[in-house]
Amino acid sequence: MEYSDDKLATPPESETPSMASSRVNCFVGDVALRVSLFAATLVGVVFMVTSKQTELVAVPGAPVGVKIPLTAKFNQEPAFVYLVIALLIACLYSIIKIVAMFSKVFKPTFSKKLLLHFALLDVLIFGVVVSATGAAGAVGYVGWKGDGHVGWSKICPIYDKFCGHTAKSIAMSLLASVTLFWLSMLSIFSLYKRARDQLIQAN
Repeated sequence: MEYSDDKLATPPESETPSMASSRVNCFVGDVALRVSLFAATLVGVVFMVTSKQTELVAVPGAPVGVKIPLTAKFNQEPAFVYLVIALLIACLYSIIKIVAMFSKVFKPTFSKKLLLHFALLDVLIFGVVVSATGAAGAVGYVGWKGDGHVGWSKICPIYDKFCGHTAKSIAMSLLASVTLFWLSMLSIFSLYKRARDQLIQAN
């Protein structure tokens, strides 16, 4: 038996109380995770874009004892720019998804096609945020520890405020990655529950 999207958009008369309760629990859990994602990504962006610090630094070629002011900013490092873009995309997506969910508050379920689209977007954005977090984390680690093999010096002892902000931003992006992982699992579980409930009702 086939079900059209219109039929799936409204709860079937044969829906049991346990099915309805499960849908409500998924809805509440999804909203809570979306709000957490929005907060984590927004805070991560704020920390990163405010990571700016100017210090007097001795540079190669300058006379001994002479230091010049150098500014460290997030937009000087492509990995940090990538992280900001990824967090902004995830933040915007969380807002869109929350609005879409509450627009359907009087319709307990989404259509199966819409659920599938959201599940795919959850996985896609999860991959983007994870890759951006890894790239920014690698750069941050080099800034913190340096790399004696290639002659890269530590910068965090000098730009402590800058490194502190970027570290907090990376921590927030890591939290966003974990949240997106659970959102992806919840989206897949919702699709599984929808398919199982349809089979139960069909039989």
